[in-house]
Amino acid sequence: MREYGKYFSFFRLRFNMGLQYRAAALSGVVTQILWGLIECLTFRAFQQADPSAYPMAFSATVSYIWLREAFFSAFSTWQTDGEVFDSIMDGGIAYELCRPVSIYNMWFARTVASRISMAALRSIPLLMVAFLLPGPFRMTLPAGPQYFVLFVITLFLGLGVTVAFCMFTYILAFFTISPQGLRMMFTSMVEFLSGAIIPLPFMPGGVRRFLELLPFAGMFNVPLRIYSGDLSGAEMLRGIGLQCFWFVTLLALGKALCRAAERKVVVQGG
Repeated sequence: MREYGKYFSFFRLRFNMGLQYRAAALSGVVTQILWGLIECLTFRAFQQADPSAYPMAFSATVSYIWLREAFFSAFSTWQTDGEVFDSIMDGGIAYELCRPVSIYNMWFARTVASRISMAALRSIPLLMVAFLLPGPFRMTLPAGPQYFVLFVITLFLGLGVTVAFCMFTYILAFFTISPQGLRMMFTSMVEFLSGAIIPLPFMPGGVRRFLELLPFAGMFNVPLRIYSGDLSGAEMLRGIGLQCFWFVTLLALGKALCRAAERKVVVQGG
């Protein structure tokens, strides 16, 4: 327990730090509400143009959009810890390596804390507004209590998959001169493949089935579609199983790569 206690301390410190940025969170909420309304109107136009070709119930699409906006800071891959990259680039990582802790576990705990604190500040006011909106743009309640429970479980599983994947961007910075290219590439790729821009049901059939097998589908796609009941039955169980598989796999691969990076790290040419 003492071994995990020190990582909980890292989590708690970073979580409390994240809760201090209330003004930034408020401005972000306003921006995300406006963006969510624009998307709702856009998808409404698609749905009215050809209802038979629309792959989701519109209420499910609206819930998907508002939940994505509410938890965007928890799942977005561009929300990375700049201190980690700075320590690798300026040699400060030497001090981190001297600590009696696993830098992978420390960075993982700090990243999870930052994402949860940002989501906590933004999600509650945003969802309150979403439930008060008029007509078809109002967010609906979960499809049932069992779907809500599964939504919460898969939400945390999706957060684990997201952080485990983001850890690769930290670790790969050991092997590059600058991490900016990696960050831009990973961010652009994951935002599209995870359903953060377009929900995966709107993808062509073959493409959608392939994307649902990748780890990115476990970030946004699975929990947000479970909430409204759009993902259910065997397809839902497969999605949850893939979330668990990718979380364990990415965690194991990340730790192995981190150990390799620690053995080969060079600080100030020494």
